[in-house]
Amino acid sequence: MNLQEKEPALSAGQQIRVLIVDDDPEIHTLVCAWLQRAGYSVEAAASGAEALRRISMVRPDLIITDLKMDGMNGLDLLGEVHRSNPLLPIILLSGQAQIPDAVRATHLGSSAFLVKPAQEAELLSAVQRALRLSGDRDNVRRVFAESLTYRSECMARLVETAELVAATDVTVLISGATGTGKEVLAKAIHRAGSRRDAPFVAVNCGAIPEQLLESELFGHEKGAFTGAHVRHEGLFKAADGGTLFLDEIGDMPLTLQAKLLRVLQDFVVRPVGSVKSHAVNVRIISATHRDLDQLVAEQEFRADLFYRLRVVPLAMPTLAERREDIPLLVAMFLQQFARRNNVELKRMAPEALEALVAAPWPGNIRQLNNVVDMCATLCKTGIIPISMVRSALQDVQPDLQTLKEAKHAFERNYLVTVLRLTHGHVANAARIAGRNRTEFYKLLSMHGIEPTAFRGENVD
Repeated sequence: MNLQEKEPALSAGQQIRVLIVDDDPEIHTLVCAWLQRAGYSVEAAASGAEALRRISMVRPDLIITDLKMDGMNGLDLLGEVHRSNPLLPIILLSGQAQIPDAVRATHLGSSAFLVKPAQEAELLSAVQRALRLSGDRDNVRRVFAESLTYRSECMARLVETAELVAATDVTVLISGATGTGKEVLAKAIHRAGSRRDAPFVAVNCGAIPEQLLESELFGHEKGAFTGAHVRHEGLFKAADGGTLFLDEIGDMPLTLQAKLLRVLQDFVVRPVGSVKSHAVNVRIISATHRDLDQLVAEQEFRADLFYRLRVVPLAMPTLAERREDIPLLVAMFLQQFARRNNVELKRMAPEALEALVAAPWPGNIRQLNNVVDMCATLCKTGIIPISMVRSALQDVQPDLQTLKEAKHAFERNYLVTVLRLTHGHVANAARIAGRNRTEFYKLLSMHGIEPTAFRGENVD
């Protein structure tokens, strides 16, 4: 059985429409003939600009475009198309393929990158994979069902898009208020995709001091700066083959934004103090609670980096916007509490649950989890009364920290970071921090940090 007979291109009596974009008429004719013979409806455009004009009329299910064209090239066309329709499958063809082109195409959301002269069977196979979203739909749905609890329409729409995104390597930007579950969504996208068996590495860009964040992301060589007595590979390298989650990307300093942009252009990193660059193969998912559009307008965030990160935007709703999910979330948190503490499962009294559904929830899901845990801990009966819920709602505040708490958290994160970079060498860590050893030991003691815990880390 040949490829064309194996899987017909018809679905529910309607032909699948393919738009071919190439300035070579011979390629047009050849590819059109292959696709028409396989049962596809084919339209053609001789340039990227013409393709953009025809998309609204043709409404293609798939685009096949040449990479090298006069005027708008294939990568530019890919970016323009995905700004308005990020899930439209696009296959790139090139007779002058370079590895950086293929890497950029993958992270911009291309479904396949084929080198000319492509063979008929190879092209048709790529078309079929792209139209199937090249993913195991049952596994994708299972992962999202296990990871996210919801029944609201706004979450259903979000998950539907996230499931489609998971089947690709396209770069994703997740926005939403603190406590809405942005990292949970990012992990679900990773676990549902082809990189599921590779690392998921998360870094909070706002929790690491600027002078250390570059080294943390890109790595450093031995002797690159004072205290760098060992080589550090960096998180891009640690996530190689998997996903790097850049949390709170809106807090990244402008100087580092420029360096991150260079990495995202060709996915090559150069450690601090090194003259050699290394290719990395990572999927980028970033998240922020800040309004990046506003930061771009105020020139606090680079516009070119913003568009590079925001290939597919996903917006997490607040808990107040998905109140119908609260009973399901409460039941889940109570079950988790019972399993975690090996105690009898408790439940909310009906009026207690109504109070939870009606509460404002400025701290979102994280605050709800804290309230449920507090109630389950303090309630001595199997049913949690409304009086306990009201008390917990007053006692458990949203995640807005006091200035003292914020300073304490920042200081602890800083100490952990410098100890990780120096692998527990206190004298070197103290020099980086600008403190003498006695003062540094006092800080470690105050935060309950043991430097020996960092001495067994692999330096390679």
